[in-house]
Amino acid sequence: MLLSIETAIQVENIIRASYRLNSIAAETPVQFNRTLSEKYEANIYLKREDLQVVRSYKIRGAYNLMSQLPKEQAKKGIVCASAGNHAQGVAYSCQLLGINGKIYMPTTTPQQKIKRVQLLGKKYVEVVLCGDTYDAAFAEARSYSEKSGKVLVPPFDHPLIVEGQGTVGVEILKQFKGHVDFLFIPVGGGGLSAGVGSYVKRLSPDTQIIGAEPAGAPAMKRALEQGQVVMLDTIDTFVDGAAVRKVGELPLEICRQILDDLVLVPEGKICTFILSLYNDDAIVVEPAGALSIAALDFYRSEIKGKNVVCIVSGGNNDIERMPEIKDRSLIYEGLKHYFIIKFPQRAGALRDFLDKVLGADDEITDFEYTKKHNRNSGPAMVGIELKHKEDYAPLIERMGANNYEYIVVNDNYNLFSFLV
Repeated sequence: MLLSIETAIQVENIIRASYRLNSIAAETPVQFNRTLSEKYEANIYLKREDLQVVRSYKIRGAYNLMSQLPKEQAKKGIVCASAGNHAQGVAYSCQLLGINGKIYMPTTTPQQKIKRVQLLGKKYVEVVLCGDTYDAAFAEARSYSEKSGKVLVPPFDHPLIVEGQGTVGVEILKQFKGHVDFLFIPVGGGGLSAGVGSYVKRLSPDTQIIGAEPAGAPAMKRALEQGQVVMLDTIDTFVDGAAVRKVGELPLEICRQILDDLVLVPEGKICTFILSLYNDDAIVVEPAGALSIAALDFYRSEIKGKNVVCIVSGGNNDIERMPEIKDRSLIYEGLKHYFIIKFPQRAGALRDFLDKVLGADDEITDFEYTKKHNRNSGPAMVGIELKHKEDYAPLIERMGANNYEYIVVNDNYNLFSFLV
């Protein structure tokens, strides 16, 4: 569907942005992936924005906007708020353009990301840590922008940002030989999907554009359902490159017209694909980078025999997150379960549990026991990893048959997030 005049991002402007970025952003490859192609019986290609100079597509929009600032405004400097990729794109743009930037980041931001921003921005960037969340950091950045008169560089809700991100679409259609039947795009604030969709739908209107959003942060899904930007009360921030409480006004208007579908992808499924990409193809992606690929499962029958492109949006993954990623994957696949179990406070109680309840292929991976004085039993938090998900029902049956009192932690989100 063609965009209406009021909300259209002009193809000509996206093409101009691609020339503007020609010597700045890398033209990342559209690579055929044999493993995924065989799995889905389709021709699966990955648009590798994880290979970008700042390891994500964010340099495109940031540079496109900042390079067009009036000289007097550029002299004043810029402000932005980000917990990751946007900050890196802005920082690198500051260095390239010689513009001073103040970047507000939550106090909870890992040191690896802070150092990366400082490395990319060099002497032109000052990092300010404030608040425990992105929203708190953004509020501070906006307040400082209003007081100082410095431009606030938004992560997605601006035409120049959207046009810059749209250059990803220019490269896809330029490199791909043939017709793209399906294009899967990760969705956070909506800047990437709005920009790429504007370009691709104009030049290849038959291409089905499927957005992929984290199930724990369905800001675009809710906005499309209600016809307006919606502020979510709470979100799961695990997919940090795409987990936002609200999308942009401009991206929403465009996505309403160019998205053929939007699927919500469980965080555990995303983790499974992060691990498989690393194990099968030695590709390191961040959670948002695996979003579009994880969405393929929802279209398995439709994409069979078709040409499919998935945008891998970024590869800024902290190695320290891998244990959590593995844990979330195992839980989603039904292979790891956490329980709070009452154990008799006597010698040999744990041995009895191992002998009578644990299956031959089951493994205890976590065990935390608290002894209660003057009581007959005490609680233990137990993590059990199974070889096959079908082993779960027999495990539960054996606990019941041996009169163990237990709580399934996996089923209680608040308890799970507190303990695990």
